[in-house]
Amino acid sequence: MEDAQEQKSQSLGQDDENEIVTESAAFVHGEPPQDANGPPKVDSAVEILQEKVTKQIIKEGHGQKPSKYSTCFLHYRAWTESTQHKFEDTWQEQRPVEMVLGKEKKEMTGLAIGISSMKSGERSLLHVGWELGYGEEGNFSFPNVPPMADIIYEVELIGFDETKEGKARSDMTVEERIGAADRRKMDGNALFKEEKLEEAMQQYEMAIAYMNDDFMFQLFGKYRDMALAVKNPCHLNLAASLIKLKRYEEAIAQCSIVLSEDENNVKALFRRGKARAELGQTDAAREDFLKARKYSPENKAITRELRLLSEHDKALYQKQKEIYKGIFGARPEPKPKRTNWLIVIWQWFLSLFYRLFRRHRQKSD
Repeated sequence: MEDAQEQKSQSLGQDDENEIVTESAAFVHGEPPQDANGPPKVDSAVEILQEKVTKQIIKEGHGQKPSKYSTCFLHYRAWTESTQHKFEDTWQEQRPVEMVLGKEKKEMTGLAIGISSMKSGERSLLHVGWELGYGEEGNFSFPNVPPMADIIYEVELIGFDETKEGKARSDMTVEERIGAADRRKMDGNALFKEEKLEEAMQQYEMAIAYMNDDFMFQLFGKYRDMALAVKNPCHLNLAASLIKLKRYEEAIAQCSIVLSEDENNVKALFRRGKARAELGQTDAAREDFLKARKYSPENKAITRELRLLSEHDKALYQKQKEIYKGIFGARPEPKPKRTNWLIVIWQWFLSLFYRLFRRHRQKSD
């Protein structure tokens, strides 16, 4: 733990209850969720969960499996099996979905069966028959699913809450809900310090799920401020984790969520700038760093990142200069003209003849 003076001078690089350090820790390679035009190809064994539901594990999870009436937090993509048409993708929204096992919507029955067989952090591919999906009639509103369509899900169980207190999240008071989210955030911070990034991210995402859009829409005044004081640091800590995992596009999205609420948030600007710089988006990164410096002019981390961008630009300019020099070459020096002595002698004879002619004419006159 660094002393108070150093914490003050390097506030963007230090860890407190609302913030996670990104600059000093080692980078860890992570595997982002697969995102292609169709479902991912999986080689693992097929597990039959029910007559109409099968599962293949993409990434192993940890811990226990959820029980009935557990509140589960998950991300998923869904395709119709026959047409390979993707009709839902919660990863694009950067917000997890909540599902209470045993109380799910009818069209989510097959998905719930799959979720009940999974551990926290597990990502799997589910094949669900139409009978446990959108049924014989399908769905003609959003999401648009044709009749009798078998469904493929790529799903990740972020985590779950057991119903030990016998109180559903929807029955909690505002203070209870924000308090539960804050505990998740603190658990995430502890895991982050242990370099358990994936598990830390699960805690942050579950904390964010406690404060989904419907809940935030109802808040105003001090309650909204209380909720944002927990929610925004979770997004920022997710961004810090994603930068460590080199998942820069996702980190940018998390920072942008914070900036949509607080456009001058220095930490969000700084971390988005770092992610953009890693992607080679130097102009956008510089814009973020300059705006962050406007609100934190003494911050050394921002100054360092701007200096690195300037050095990068100089190096790129020099490299381009060398490339163009190699293509076009140096400007050729003019070659000296060779003397044609025949012409010189001829010009001398003409000059001599002209002088003799003038002298002879002067004598005649």
